[in-house]
Amino acid sequence: MPIITLTTDFGWKDPYVGAVKGAIYKELENVNIVDISHEVTPFNIAEAAYIIKNAYHSFPDGTIHIIGVDAEHTPENIHIAVLLKGHFFICADNGVLALIMNKLRPEKLVEINIHDRISSNFTTLDAFVSTACHIARGGTLEVIGKPISRIRAISGVTPKISETKNIIYGQVIYIDNYGNSVANINKEIFEQIGKGRKFELSARNERFDKIFKRYSDIINFDDDEKKRDVDGKGLVIFNSAGYIEIATYKSNPLTVGSASTLFGLQINAPVIITFKES
Repeated sequence: MPIITLTTDFGWKDPYVGAVKGAIYKELENVNIVDISHEVTPFNIAEAAYIIKNAYHSFPDGTIHIIGVDAEHTPENIHIAVLLKGHFFICADNGVLALIMNKLRPEKLVEINIHDRISSNFTTLDAFVSTACHIARGGTLEVIGKPISRIRAISGVTPKISETKNIIYGQVIYIDNYGNSVANINKEIFEQIGKGRKFELSARNERFDKIFKRYSDIINFDDDEKKRDVDGKGLVIFNSAGYIEIATYKSNPLTVGSASTLFGLQINAPVIITFKES
C-alpha cells in the first residue's frame, strides 16, 4: 500500500488539510496518508526543509512526500517532482528541495507540466495530489514532467565560516514544541572547523562553552535533589538530527519558559561559535 506524507503551513483551523486528504482518497482507494506537520510557519522554507529532512528517513523507500509550503505556481516558482534516495518529493522549486538534498544528487528530477489540465488554483490540492497519485499507481516522472538539471537554491540558510577558520556564524532556523532553539550548525561542521579546540557559543546574551550529550547531563546526581536547581537552566546539545540546539532543562514555553522565550532566541537570531587557538 503506497504511503503519501503531507508537510504544509496550512495549520489545523482551515479546511485545507482535510480537502487534500479527501482528494487523495478520491483517486486512491488503498493508501496511507501520514501528517508530518501542518504547523510550519507560513512561507518559512528553511523550517519546512528542516522538518521533512529529519523525518523522511524514517519512511520506507517509495514513500511520496508532498510539501505544500509557498507552493503557488508562477513562472518563477515552478513545480517539481524528484526521486531522491528512493523517496519521491513533490514541491515548488522555492529552495526547499535544495536544503533537503544538501550535497545529495537526485536520481530523477522533473518540472511538473500538467497544469493545463487543472482548473483550480489550490496547488497542493490539484497538481501535487495528481502527481502523487500518478506515482502511487506506478507511473513514471517523465509522464507528468520534463527532465531538468538544476533547482533553485536560497542563500542565508547555511552557516558561514570566517577566513581564519576560527568562527562559525549561524542562526536559529527552527523552534521545537518545547521552545528549544535549533541552529543551522550541525555536528559535522562543528567538528570539521573546531578540530577538538575549546570554544565559546554566543547567542544573544547567553554564553556556553560545553555541549552535553543529553539534557539530563546538566544534573549532578550526587547533589541532594532539593538543591539541584536546574529547571530553566540553559544548555546546548546536538539534537537527534545532529544540529546545535540551545535549550533549557524541562522547558515549557507556556509555563516556566524556554530558550526561545527566556533568551530571546527566535527564528533568525544569531548563533556564533568562536574557537580558541590551541
